[in-house]
Amino acid sequence: MAFLSQSEVEDDQYVFTCSLDNARNLSNILKAINFKDHAACFATSNGLKFTVENAKCLQANAFIQAGIFQEFSIQEESVIFRINLTVLLDCLTIFGASAVPASPTALKMCYRGYGHPLMLFLEEGGVMTVCKINTQEPEETLDFDFCSTNVVNKIILQSEGLKEAFSELDMTSDILQITMSPTKPYFRLSTFGNAGSAHLDYPKDSDLIEAFHCTETQTNSRDTRE
Repeated sequence: MAFLSQSEVEDDQYVFTCSLDNARNLSNILKAINFKDHAACFATSNGLKFTVENAKCLQANAFIQAGIFQEFSIQEESVIFRINLTVLLDCLTIFGASAVPASPTALKMCYRGYGHPLMLFLEEGGVMTVCKINTQEPEETLDFDFCSTNVVNKIILQSEGLKEAFSELDMTSDILQITMSPTKPYFRLSTFGNAGSAHLDYPKDSDLIEAFHCTETQTNSRDTRE
């Protein structure tokens, strides 16, 4: 990481700096929440968190602990800004996004503070690229306060298995209905498409379900067109 030790990168005026030996580790995490273009970035001494929201009803968070980084320095209690997540991902993969790169892309991110761009120094195979991404005023994010005393039903599922379940649903249906119950059908996914209604039922001891805590029957519907 010779290029990344240059004086420009080590400028003491940065309020936040962090570095990774492999930028792919960060880009892979951020791809999981890239369903909207913009994200709020929160940096504290604990690490870096990116938050993406959609229509004030859906929120996704990606948190990277400070210990994951080879270097992590913050001069203020917290640093917050809004950034175009799609552009950030493009910059992180500027040397290519092949599954097996010839060599890892070293990354250093620096931020001078409010009104300044986020600077990315990327180096691979002795070649360095500097990217500057404009930051914006952060918008207020929703505080989802899931108080444990108010939780009626909670089910933890394996994401890969749930993805396969969704692939089996009738895509002509405008509505996805989710039912959770302490008795049969326990966990049900329902669609109402051109060929009629279809239900996928999973018992509480299914391999798909990691944890099952239900106290009453509850049914929620989601418009798949949104």
